[in-house]
Amino acid sequence: MSGRQSNKLPNNLPQLQNLIKRDPQSYLEEFLQQYRHFQSNVQIFKLQPDKPNKELAELVMFLAQVGHCYSQHLSTFPQELAQLLLTHHTVVEPDLRMTFCKALILLRNKDLIDPSSLLELFFELLRCHDKLLRKTLYTHIVTDIKNINAKHKNNKVNTVLQNFMYTMLRDRNPIAAKISLDVMVELYKRNIWNDAKTVNVITTVCFSKVTKILVAALKFFLGTDEDEKKDSDSDSEAKGPSARDLMVRFSTGKKSTKNKKKLEKAMKVLKKHKKKGKAEVFNFSAIHLIHDPQDFSEKLLKQLETSHERFEVKIMMMELISRLVGIHELFLFNYYPFIQRFLQPHQRDVTKILLCAAQASHQLVPPEIIEPVIMTIANNFVTDRNSAEVMTVGINAIKELTARCPLAINEDLLQDLSQYKTHKNKNVMMSARALIMLFRNLNPKMLHRKDRGRPTEASAEARIKGYGELEAKDYIPGAEVLEVEEENKEGEENDEDGWESASVSDDDEDGEWVDVHHSSDEDTGEVEEKLQNIPPEERRAKAAAISASRLLTQEDFKKIRLVQMAKEVNSAPHKGQKRKMVDCDDEAERGELLTLRDIEKLHKKPKADKETRLATAMAGKTDRKEFVNKRIKLNPHASTSNKEKRKTKNFMMMRYSQNVRTKGKRSFREKQIALKEALLKKRKQHK
Repeated sequence: MSGRQSNKLPNNLPQLQNLIKRDPQSYLEEFLQQYRHFQSNVQIFKLQPDKPNKELAELVMFLAQVGHCYSQHLSTFPQELAQLLLTHHTVVEPDLRMTFCKALILLRNKDLIDPSSLLELFFELLRCHDKLLRKTLYTHIVTDIKNINAKHKNNKVNTVLQNFMYTMLRDRNPIAAKISLDVMVELYKRNIWNDAKTVNVITTVCFSKVTKILVAALKFFLGTDEDEKKDSDSDSEAKGPSARDLMVRFSTGKKSTKNKKKLEKAMKVLKKHKKKGKAEVFNFSAIHLIHDPQDFSEKLLKQLETSHERFEVKIMMMELISRLVGIHELFLFNYYPFIQRFLQPHQRDVTKILLCAAQASHQLVPPEIIEPVIMTIANNFVTDRNSAEVMTVGINAIKELTARCPLAINEDLLQDLSQYKTHKNKNVMMSARALIMLFRNLNPKMLHRKDRGRPTEASAEARIKGYGELEAKDYIPGAEVLEVEEENKEGEENDEDGWESASVSDDDEDGEWVDVHHSSDEDTGEVEEKLQNIPPEERRAKAAAISASRLLTQEDFKKIRLVQMAKEVNSAPHKGQKRKMVDCDDEAERGELLTLRDIEKLHKKPKADKETRLATAMAGKTDRKEFVNKRIKLNPHASTSNKEKRKTKNFMMMRYSQNVRTKGKRSFREKQIALKEALLKKRKQHK
């Protein structure tokens, strides 16, 4: 009978729920009975809301499960449940409160309740001191908004939800404000609310008095960029010359060391040009969507100057200001003296501060503003009284500053820093060489004559632009190569008859091989020689004429890029090639952002201290306990024998014993017999 009693529908809600989902109309009376039961339980609950009520929880979940089957009868059920939560959420028992929330989430998934009203209720519940509840509500809010915009962006609902979310950011309760910020950041990362309105609302949170909210907003804007490691070889080959073109060009002629070195350098130049032409993909594009970055950075700097937050938070604020100034090229002249106070080798996280100084520099900052910062770094870091790592970091920071603002360094300081190219420490030496390589491309005339390297066509044309100067060209640089190639083709057509007469000859019919030189291998070299002989003014005139008179194809642009790259390899006209060029690994192109690796770049691994070396040695040793002679006692608590005690006794106690006195007087034969007996005894012990 007990089995039959369990199958009675009014008492077995899971079975009734299953049957209702199969045939709702047949079980309408049973459903209404349970609904009346729910209403009576609600009246009891209102009398004592702080008491646990398991029966009410089961009825609520049952009605939420079958709500779509009887939508007319349960039209007021979601509002009743929401009103119960809104009224008693502070005193209700946690498990019952979680059940009510799960029932509302189930009804929302079945589209039986409006999302905006439910969102208001859930943000009110975020004030409860229940971590599991807050986590559940946060997950539902993000998932629900994502599902609303799954097929297409629902702008009507998004506007209502966004306006409500923006008001929640200014809520007095820090927990509710923090979770609303987390929701907006998560939806931005998922490309759902990735508009400028969302970003500019989050900028207001950067001035919050609550540290957790402030740090969350700063982390949102300081999101690190994801470097795309995948090389798009097909795209780069279509846009410009490929590595195969260079291999054919330098390998078809005579094989010599000179050609091999030229090929290696040309491959480096090609790699640099590919990086330059590659579009950068940023994860932190929120910085680009700020409406008024100048006003935002000024307010942030004012807050930073009067802030009493932890030093880590101040560093984050400095990083954000630096990125704003560097990316938007802002004028924030008070920032550089502020950051200059922290430029000391003993300062905590000084490499991050140096990174901020380099990131905040750009070409539009007046050189007299950046020059004190460079002089402070040179005086405090690049001195022989500091360690080699400190000097390396200082030279790297100066290099990054001058790369973005070349006018900020004077010739004397640059030549002094270039003297460290012969320093005994390899890190300092390579950093100084990287600085020399930078100014070989920017302005070789600022360096010593011996540091300028082998002059190329590109370095001969290089010069630093004046402050605020823009170089606008009305022609395509390098387009003159197309006219020179056309002249070469016309010359070849005139000589075709000569080739035809020489093609058939009676002397060559004896079957011997004839050396034939392919003209296409020599075309590029001839074009470059002709271009070198043309004066610069005539080159510009030819390039302007071609750019204005014809439409250039992809093949034409490929030829132009090949010749422009050759300028960085070929020596300048009328210049010798004796001076050796200092090789440096720092060929990477600079993007919008700098990384700590640019400042802390060490070419040689620093020597480990004694503790690190000892830990490494101990980690490499294997456990040798299995090779130790283990003498196991029958009783581990027993004392040692007199013979073992004798071994550990002080010699002054044993020197007058009979054994010790007679040991020195033994003959060779007696010693031999004693050794034999000892070895035999040892062998027996091991058997």
